[in-house]
Amino acid sequence: MNNYSKFQEALHKFALSSNTVKEATFDLEKILFLKHCNKNETDSVFVTGLARGGTTILLEAIYDSGSFASLSYNDMPFILAPNFWKRVHTKNTAGEKIERAHGDGIRVNLDSPEAFEEVFWKTFSLEKSEKYFADYINLILCKNNKNRYLSKNNQNVNRIDLITKIIPNAKFLIVYKEPIAHAYSLLNQHNRFSKAHKKDNFIKTYMDLIQHSEFGLSYQPIINENLKYQDTYSIEHWLEQWYLLYGKLFNKYQNNPNIEFVNGGSLHTGETWKNICEFIGIDHDFNGFKDMKKDITFDIEKELKSKCLDIYSSLLKKSL
Repeated sequence: MNNYSKFQEALHKFALSSNTVKEATFDLEKILFLKHCNKNETDSVFVTGLARGGTTILLEAIYDSGSFASLSYNDMPFILAPNFWKRVHTKNTAGEKIERAHGDGIRVNLDSPEAFEEVFWKTFSLEKSEKYFADYINLILCKNNKNRYLSKNNQNVNRIDLITKIIPNAKFLIVYKEPIAHAYSLLNQHNRFSKAHKKDNFIKTYMDLIQHSEFGLSYQPIINENLKYQDTYSIEHWLEQWYLLYGKLFNKYQNNPNIEFVNGGSLHTGETWKNICEFIGIDHDFNGFKDMKKDITFDIEKELKSKCLDIYSSLLKKSL
């Protein structure tokens, strides 16, 4: 999982460990480049939902249209200074695509988009985040010479209202899968990354630096109040997270015209992708979707399972 040299490890720790360093690089970025940016962040698209729902493949499909700028592996480790880092960091090639650490068949290289936006949100206070986020988007647009911003950040599920306040016309795609299969995938990744974190401490350090807390020893629940199932190595814990999150999101946003629910398990059918393209205003064929459906059999607490399936049924009726 860890392909970094000792120098690269040290550089990542320097660039991302200290909020003082991160804020300083962002200040430098704004001074040097913001005045040259005349982009517009109002037409942004945000992909979110629990991890393992299909958010990454949806990110790649939308990004593949060529209409959007997004953070990528090339922006590491100076995530808050994309234009500055582009000028001082030289690379000859994006490199060959390799399977990412999740072991799920998704292959990435330096040019691949990824969810590094959380570094911004965890660097600044709420007040500063609200003040600077539009500037940050415009800096990313400038660096990539694009007019539309694309974000994939699972943790934005708890930030939809704030982002809408900053960018009123932003569109959101909330991705989910059938609850038992979704919970099982999360549990598998939690086990996988927990083992990897124990084996190589920098893997955990890296996930902490980029604020990825979806699973492993860095795990922090998306919903962390009134939990009945505390054992993170049981499928019920992940199923309860699914129920609490998607129940909340559905009840709050089911009739919001700028927010659509997406069944990640139906992306391969083509019809869902066609509706997504229409919703976000692109015309693009993408052949990278696969049918990842698995029949999962677990002895799950009946009431919890029933509540999840009820929410799932409601989501299906309102999804693209």
